[in-house]
Amino acid sequence: MTTFDGTQSSIVGLQPAVSAPKSPARAPSLLQRLFAPVDIAPLVYVRIIFGAVMLWEVCRYFQNGWISSFYSAPTFHFTYYGFEWVKPWPGAGMQMHFFALGLLSACIVAGFCYRIAAALFFAGFTYVFLLDEVRYLNHFYLICLISFVLIFVPAERAVSVDAWLRPKLRSSVAPAWALWLLRAQIGIPYFFGGIAKLNADWLQGEPMRLWLARRMDFPLIGRWFQEEWMVYFFVIGGLLLDLLIVPLLLWRRTRAMAFAGAVLFHLLNARLFSIGIFPWLMLAATVIFFPPAVPRRLLACAGLEPPAASSSPTTVTITRRHRVIAGLLSIYLLFQMLMPLRHFAYPGVVHWTEQGHRFSWHMKLRSKQGVARFHVTDTVTGQSWTVEPAAHLTLRQVEKMATHPDMILQFSHYLAAVSRNAGHDRVQVRGDVHVSLNGRRPQRLIDPTVDLAAEPRTLRPAAWILPLTEPLHPSQAAEKDRR
Repeated sequence: MTTFDGTQSSIVGLQPAVSAPKSPARAPSLLQRLFAPVDIAPLVYVRIIFGAVMLWEVCRYFQNGWISSFYSAPTFHFTYYGFEWVKPWPGAGMQMHFFALGLLSACIVAGFCYRIAAALFFAGFTYVFLLDEVRYLNHFYLICLISFVLIFVPAERAVSVDAWLRPKLRSSVAPAWALWLLRAQIGIPYFFGGIAKLNADWLQGEPMRLWLARRMDFPLIGRWFQEEWMVYFFVIGGLLLDLLIVPLLLWRRTRAMAFAGAVLFHLLNARLFSIGIFPWLMLAATVIFFPPAVPRRLLACAGLEPPAASSSPTTVTITRRHRVIAGLLSIYLLFQMLMPLRHFAYPGVVHWTEQGHRFSWHMKLRSKQGVARFHVTDTVTGQSWTVEPAAHLTLRQVEKMATHPDMILQFSHYLAAVSRNAGHDRVQVRGDVHVSLNGRRPQRLIDPTVDLAAEPRTLRPAAWILPLTEPLHPSQAAEKDRR
């Protein structure tokens, strides 16, 4: 621009400066979302609820005398493959072990030496879990998994003795992966429980029809338990709830309806079936799918509200450590997704063969009754004799063993060892086992010509398990044939 005196001057300051357009902000990557800080209240809530329920469970074992009857009294325990070395403590050891589990549960609730307490509880409870296959329950397996996850989740940073003793530890936030890992661990049993219900027997109403017929005394609705519409209300309702409960809880518009369905589902389970703490643990844990404000309010009602979390957005710089953690999380979750599907690698009906049944969230899907006796033959002298399992096992062990081929094999090995100790160096053991599945007519489960003492324990398919051939409703099938 030329001034009045003919000199050049800049237009800067005489008109608005033109700035370059701003580039749009980049959305956070998946890794940044995983490590972004979130409200710690849900983690604190799960820590306290889990520890309290575990303390309750330990007290139940003492009150009901289960420690002695389940672990100390039996002379033989059915072990998991690869864990034959896990044995009960001698003498009063099991009583002391459960007392220690109770103390560790209290430490988890209080957040005292939290990481050590969580690790020791995981090891101690998993040891009890591995002592006897007869005691396998899906919720015991879930407790092992949750206690393992809690070792790594920073749930002690608020409302804990640790945070009181170590102020530097205190925090109102935690990484988002911790919250989503707990949500995934609690959601997996629901989802795979629904997948497991996609089988022919369940979709035809069994064994739910059998169970409801025995509970006609159920309050209010028991009078309709033999009606087909009520049977399928439970069958289809249970299937849909398992498959859809997690996404419906995460979506704000359906959350209230989903929670009401979960409450009804778990209360009915608690009343219909003897499944201990499982309905109450899952019902309480369902709160973790709500926004953090909900568990925060619940903690506040008990006078345990954590410090308020900052709402300002934080950008996380991803380091190698973050990538390592993300990789380990991926491996763990991949294992959790594949483990329930391994039964598809085995031939036959999983509820009949039991191969791949455990650790797969097949919950309340079969009703089995069996009768087993064993024939032992001394191949040197030709002497034979029949063994009734009740002479060596508790009643509960007998009932479980008679319907589980892997336990039948273990008991056959045990009988062979007992016979050798009695002076019969070379024996054969054969099983005469008849089992009914979901109301079918009983049929042979085990090939009676096979020497079970010579069959090794293995994870491979067992050729000595006979295939299921009985139809689900034999009387109905016979009626159709006559027509």
